[in-house]
Amino acid sequence: MDFSGDQIEAILRGRHGDPFSILGMFVDAQEGVIVNVFAPDAAEVIVTDPQGHDITPLERIHAEGFFSGRVPGRTERFDYRLRLRAGDHEWLRDDPYRFGPVLGEMDEYLLAEGLHEELYAKLGAHPMILAGNDGTGFAVWAPNARRVSVVGGFNSWDGRRNPMRRRGASGVWELFIPDIGRGDIYKYEILGVHGQLLPQKADPVGTRAEPSPGTASVVEGRTRHIWRDGGWMKGRPADLRGKPVSIYEVHPGSWRRGSDGAFLDYEEMGALLVEYLTEMNFTHVEFLPLTEHPFSGSWGYQPIGMFAPTARFGTPDQFAQMVDRLHGVGIGVIIDWVPAHFPSDAHGLAQFDGTALYEHADPRQGFHRDWNTLIYNFGRREVANFLRASAVYWLKDLHVDALRVDAVASMLYLDYSREAGEWIPNAAGGRENLEAIDFLKRTNELVKQETPGAAMIAEESTAFPGVSRPVDEGGLGFDFKWNMGWMHDSLKYMAEDPINRKYHHEKMTFGLIYAFSENFVLPISHDEVVHGKGSMLGKMPGDRWQKFANLRAYYGWMWGHPGKKLLFMGSEFGQEREWNHDQSLDWHLLDDPAHEGVRRLVADLNALYRNHGALHERDCDPAGFQWIDGGNAQDNVFSFIRHGHDGTDPIVVVCNMAPVVRESFRIGMPYSGRWREVLNTDAADYGGSNVGNGGSVVATDEGAHGQPASAIMTIPPLATMFLIRDETG
Repeated sequence: MDFSGDQIEAILRGRHGDPFSILGMFVDAQEGVIVNVFAPDAAEVIVTDPQGHDITPLERIHAEGFFSGRVPGRTERFDYRLRLRAGDHEWLRDDPYRFGPVLGEMDEYLLAEGLHEELYAKLGAHPMILAGNDGTGFAVWAPNARRVSVVGGFNSWDGRRNPMRRRGASGVWELFIPDIGRGDIYKYEILGVHGQLLPQKADPVGTRAEPSPGTASVVEGRTRHIWRDGGWMKGRPADLRGKPVSIYEVHPGSWRRGSDGAFLDYEEMGALLVEYLTEMNFTHVEFLPLTEHPFSGSWGYQPIGMFAPTARFGTPDQFAQMVDRLHGVGIGVIIDWVPAHFPSDAHGLAQFDGTALYEHADPRQGFHRDWNTLIYNFGRREVANFLRASAVYWLKDLHVDALRVDAVASMLYLDYSREAGEWIPNAAGGRENLEAIDFLKRTNELVKQETPGAAMIAEESTAFPGVSRPVDEGGLGFDFKWNMGWMHDSLKYMAEDPINRKYHHEKMTFGLIYAFSENFVLPISHDEVVHGKGSMLGKMPGDRWQKFANLRAYYGWMWGHPGKKLLFMGSEFGQEREWNHDQSLDWHLLDDPAHEGVRRLVADLNALYRNHGALHERDCDPAGFQWIDGGNAQDNVFSFIRHGHDGTDPIVVVCNMAPVVRESFRIGMPYSGRWREVLNTDAADYGGSNVGNGGSVVATDEGAHGQPASAIMTIPPLATMFLIRDETG
């Protein structure tokens, strides 16, 4: 058996692309059993039996640490270990090159075809027992690499010591390394397509990352958390459109911080959120991206670790515990998920194997000028598979209830934020990104198949048709879409001085024309309280009292309006300054009754929304909304009816967006009789002037506004009232 000097030299120089052809144990008909070992840290290497009894020493045939030798009396393979010595130091280790493959043939086939929808179970780093030995199986996709090695403290970050086995045409490299386990830090060292040594890379499918400022991956595997939320998971509705969905959007690094200014960990955060969200009656919490990301200033929207909960706040198991804890009190968990683009950090996905592997090579397709990021090549089956598997991982393994998909508009259009000549048309000459559209459809279909009860929500700001329509009906297959038009128009209206609002009345009513064209979420998100836009309270006109009254009235309008609700943290108590991701919210403001009043109002709006079907059962159905009077621009008054399923009592909503009391004001009502004022945003408990109707109004059979009955009422200034029929009187 000929192990040429060139092969040995290639191992010594870290250029060998097929290490199993020269390292490990070999059986030759003439020479018997031969063992080759590369151990640059050893002066002597001895082959032992599995119990550590010496069998034979190996000869050091190269001064840089290549050992080789025949095992006397042996003609067949056998299990062995290695005893190494250097000076006075001696240690035993298993030889990675005596183990067979980690991946099966079906895994190899599915990965090559881009069809391995649980690839996170095979790629990445997984603690395992192989042939009776504890260790970790590593696997990474790098099809154009000449050599890939696992490096870490366990091998002095020397890429020559643990080169990996290439698995055929799949482009996947794998290696089982004994005695490596959870908590060990590692990266991949890659020799690129042209033989160049690339910056060491974090694991694209690693499930745990090294805390910043480190950039390595950490051996973790799949979560070991013992879930206790079986009832929650089984009880999740397949369709949320008729259910109450009120989302509290959280940036975990700045929601609250410790007394020393440090981040809360997932465990601490979970305990506080359980208490707060329960008190506030929100149904869901949505976290800004928790996928690992190098730059905190991106708020998580430039991720690298698509399978790793960020280490800023703890371990993956701690994240799972937080999710479990929230489920225990009936709170659903949503995370922002970013498949549109990724940063160009050297340790990440960019030029991963020396080529544009995950991204497009042409910057007209592969570079986002807005964010200085790279765009995934959705048309490459392995890349699309990687991203789909990420979605499934968060929903299936980590029990997340929904993904809010970021920047969908940037994915749908090839000319997004580009001038003429700066983009490449699709095969049909159009501007639609057909590969991205196919990716989104397949991902949404896969989520329905693999994770029943999980939802997909699109942040999509264009008029692209059918975003929340099922794929088999020609849509993209999302469950919900953010209603950016409603948000922009209504905030523009609210920013106007009330004396001018009559000229902008349509800003509040136009959204009802298209309110049921998609399944909408009404979003007051982080984007509306940053970059000079001011806080929600700061957007409101008038003196201090009017600002608070405007904000309360607006929240009443929002909770009465068709559509699911989303409110960014701090907005629920009238945070005064813009959001700053580097510091905690101003919780001390709750000592001020005006701020505490807003918080109490939001909690009560959530309770009303959850407890009364008329406000949520037909959020996505035109039969759930009926104008009473949407045209009273002169008085800045809006009135409408919300309907639930048959048998559900309707709710009448009346909004006065002027700072004057409207007395003896006739409003059409669907029924005569007594109607209770179940919520009034001007109530004293919320910091208002306590103008109202003594708790109820009486509707007579005198019709108005196309309704068979009407009531004379007092409408408070800058306020929203909710009225429900009193069956007792």
